[in-house]
Amino acid sequence: MFTGIIEEIGEVSRLQKREKSFKISIRASLILEDMKLGDSISTNGLCLTVSEFNQKEFTADIMPESLNRSNFGTLNVGAKVNLERAMSLNGRFGGHIVSGHIDGVGQILEVKKEENAIWFEIKTSLNLMRYIVEKGSITIDGISLTVAQVKSKSFSVSIIPHTLKETIIADKKVGDTVNLENDILGKYIEKLWGDSSSSMKESSVTKEKLFNNGFL
Repeated sequence: MFTGIIEEIGEVSRLQKREKSFKISIRASLILEDMKLGDSISTNGLCLTVSEFNQKEFTADIMPESLNRSNFGTLNVGAKVNLERAMSLNGRFGGHIVSGHIDGVGQILEVKKEENAIWFEIKTSLNLMRYIVEKGSITIDGISLTVAQVKSKSFSVSIIPHTLKETIIADKKVGDTVNLENDILGKYIEKLWGDSSSSMKESSVTKEKLFNNGFL
């Protein structure tokens, strides 16, 4: 489990691409300090398992399912990536619950500055939009963010200066894709009270149901 608080920006140092999967090596420093084989590292929001590492980089395998749901297929050597180690039992929980299992991708529609913040509007599929609520949490490229506005096919987040400085989101521009993970709480609630078999079906989760069961 992760929190969505990025610890370090890494750099892709090697890519060994296969037909439907590949092996990736990422240059880093901070997260290597106490690394062990089998450790989980959130890399642009995708949970990767360390298969090799040395003093300069770590290596992991990316499976076909992960490639299908993410934008990792567009990465090249030299690309910057957000990195976070799995949360420790005695660590602070500063973001929200992040599994590292990407739900899909979004595309940036607009980037605009407002005083000391940068707004990003992102469109994504209806299957993901159904779980996105105003003032709720969402993970974008591994970053825990609060949803500021929601439209029918897109949503917006407002990025503070610290996040812009400590992550790769400042480098994103209109047309770029980002990895998205919905807040897992919403998916569990819908599974308990509604059929999520169809992305187009209206959710059976209502405000009344949430209130009656202690969520509101």
